[in-house]
Amino acid sequence: MKAKLEDVAKLAGVSPTTVSRVLNNRGYISEKTRQKVESAINELNYYPNDIARSLFKKRTNFIGLILPTINNPFFSELALYIENVSAEHGFKIILCNSLGQLEKEKSYASMLIRHQVDGMIVCSYNRGIEAYKNPKLPIVAIDHYLSSGIPVVGSDNYEGGKLAVQHLINQGCKSIIHINGPAELETPAQQRRKAYEDLVKNSITYEITDLFNEEATAVTIRRIFKEHPDTDGVFASDDLMAATCLKVANELNISVPDQLKVVGYDGSQTVMSLLPQLTTIRQPIKDIAKTAVLNLIDQINEVPMEDGMEIVLPVQLLNNVTA
Repeated sequence: MKAKLEDVAKLAGVSPTTVSRVLNNRGYISEKTRQKVESAINELNYYPNDIARSLFKKRTNFIGLILPTINNPFFSELALYIENVSAEHGFKIILCNSLGQLEKEKSYASMLIRHQVDGMIVCSYNRGIEAYKNPKLPIVAIDHYLSSGIPVVGSDNYEGGKLAVQHLINQGCKSIIHINGPAELETPAQQRRKAYEDLVKNSITYEITDLFNEEATAVTIRRIFKEHPDTDGVFASDDLMAATCLKVANELNISVPDQLKVVGYDGSQTVMSLLPQLTTIRQPIKDIAKTAVLNLIDQINEVPMEDGMEIVLPVQLLNNVTA
């Protein structure tokens, strides 16, 4: 039978209130009494009822994290840092992998609310989810506009796009193609496309509609080289698109960087380890995660926001000359 708080109190020879004070580290407790209670806890293998404690405190210390996929190195690294920063501040993460599916994301959002999470961090592309309209639920979005009342944390997408395209121009590229997600996605990442269009006179953007399907991306990239054989520069809106571009170029015997130069976007540690030759725009993934978590905790603690509704962090070009 599972031990109860009263069992601990009886074995330690103290009141249940004293056991509660030891567990919550609240009020003065003599070292002798603390040791007696801790000894009883260990002997009975007692674990506090976190649900009951959370109801009493009106705080669960859980944060929901909704990602479109953990199969992308950017999101995996982001989740790692979010979990680390949250743990440093006493919060645990419930990770939800929506695979970009609207109904799945709706289900996850409702589940998190039922589990009474203290707040959510959302990094997804779906719109019109009713759960996000709850004014009493602290939410932070990452690189995605959920609603006018939800703060957004992300990188300087326009500057990143400028750095990428200007690098290709400086490398002598005359025919630069851009690869991006669907134009209808309401995300700050669309600023990467705007930067490209501002810098390239005869701009051509190919859209990847299935963002998490590598083969579908490869099909689109093969079409680029078939329809525009003079392409000598590609700005891909994320590193996985860029990696697929390098793979297709190799299949088609297009020499990189002699005939083709490619710039990606994200700069995760995983991609940089596997593709050190890839030139890319590095997002400050660790800073994005930290900023999002701290902003959410401020909301949970009802601290007035001082940074505005959109927090933009700087990017940098990682120039790896072989790509």
